[in-house]
Amino acid sequence: MEVEFSKEEFFLPEIKYEYLDHTADVQLHAWGESLLETFEQCGMAMFGYMTELDYVTVTNCYQIEAKADDVEGLLFHFLDELLFLFSAEPFLICKRLEITKFDMETFEIECRCYGEPFDLDKHPQGTEVKAITYSAMQIIQEPERNHYEVFVIIDI
Repeated sequence: MEVEFSKEEFFLPEIKYEYLDHTADVQLHAWGESLLETFEQCGMAMFGYMTELDYVTVTNCYQIEAKADDVEGLLFHFLDELLFLFSAEPFLICKRLEITKFDMETFEIECRCYGEPFDLDKHPQGTEVKAITYSAMQIIQEPERNHYEVFVIIDI
């Protein structure tokens, strides 16, 4: 669902992710001071693998929702919804994600996705992400240290 947004209040957060080699696929490693921030960073890592985000302009904002039965399922469905946003109309490549609802009791997420439609004339083509996997998925939560990490293998 497309939503209105204010470009005056727009900022880009610090990058807190990296890519780790994995046999035929790639592993996303993201971290943050909260689980919410870590999920946002993991989503951005996936988009960053598909193209160079410096070339992406924010012209559109779409909202997605994800639900699951546990935290691993929530991360999987969140990333899967983002991948669908890119793979189908409007083919959105995101420059920023803002989770506006993050409920760990009902395992629900709502997220605003800021970016523009992917255009090969403008955006360098990275690697196509075919699917999100549960394989070797890890979610590390150390709230006493404000330290959270996720590891997700994506099928490329």
